[in-house]
This record gives sequence, C-alpha cells and structure tokens, in this order.
Amino acid sequence: MNNLKDFSNEEIVKLFKEGKIGIKDIVDSGICQTCFNKENDNALFGDNTDKMLYEDDLVECFLVGNPRSNGHTVISSKVHYKDMMEIPDELCEYVFKLAKKMMNIIKDVYKAESVYLCTMCDGPMNHFHVQLIPRYSYEQRGSKNFVKPRFDYVEDKEKIEEIRKRINEK
Repeated sequence: MNNLKDFSNEEIVKLFKEGKIGIKDIVDSGICQTCFNKENDNALFGDNTDKMLYEDDLVECFLVGNPRSNGHTVISSKVHYKDMMEIPDELCEYVFKLAKKMMNIIKDVYKAESVYLCTMCDGPMNHFHVQLIPRYSYEQRGSKNFVKPRFDYVEDKEKIEEIRKRINEK
C-alpha cells in the first residue's frame, strides 16, 4: 500500500475494515495506530472500556484484546511519545511505579508465578507503552514469553473488578 498519509481518515478506516490494509500498513505510513484509533472513535481496536483497569490524566492501563497470556496488560501514555527515550522523566517514573504496583496485583489476582515487563516500540511510528505479561508456573522462563502466540481475550469480570479495586487503594 502506498503512503496512507495521502488518504483521509475515513478512507483508512474503510480500507482497514475491508481487510485491504493492516496495522503494519498504518504504522509504516508514519501514522500512530494508538492516536489514530482514539481520534477515530476506536475504529481499529474497538472500544476497550470493558478492559480498562485504571485511567487518569496521564495514562491508560487495560487488558489486551489479543493477549499472549491471561492478564496481559498495557500501560499507555495518553500524550503521544514515540518511545521511552522521548517521555519526560516524571512520566517515566510515574509509569514504572504504576507498572510495579500493577505487576504485583496481576501476579496475585491471576495466580501467576511472575509478570514480565517489556516495552517494544518498533517501526517508524509508535506510541509509548509498556506491556505486563504474566508467566505461569507451567510455562518456560525466558524471552520466548514475549512472543507467545496471541489468543482471543476472555473476560473475567471478577478478576477485573478485583484489579480495579486494588489499583485504586492507596
């Protein structure tokens, strides 16, 4: 696909919904998929309010719609920054303190053995985020957990409510 910056947002959404382009095409055209999704009524990833665990003026923290593991969570900055090298130090500190708290909650609520943290902003256009990927006792340790096959999200309302309750505790 040619550079999608030459297309209107409506045309991009239509091409995406028709399966003629994918996320890779959007990103490779220098368009931030996260910002585009928000600016276009969640047209790429759908509404994730049911998966939202925590939100404030700086970040969103939500369960992934196509997780690599049960409890796979993302913390994403609301303001666009390409990657960790661009975020202000105060935001970096805030995100990593939130990530640590969330990792401990996820580990406990999902009965995981550990929770990995990674940030893999790659390609010409990214949006800063960290991924929290639980690893369970029956899984191998190591970096292969970052590339485990994705699967369809299955909602667990009890776990979501427990995480929401705990993350908001002081």
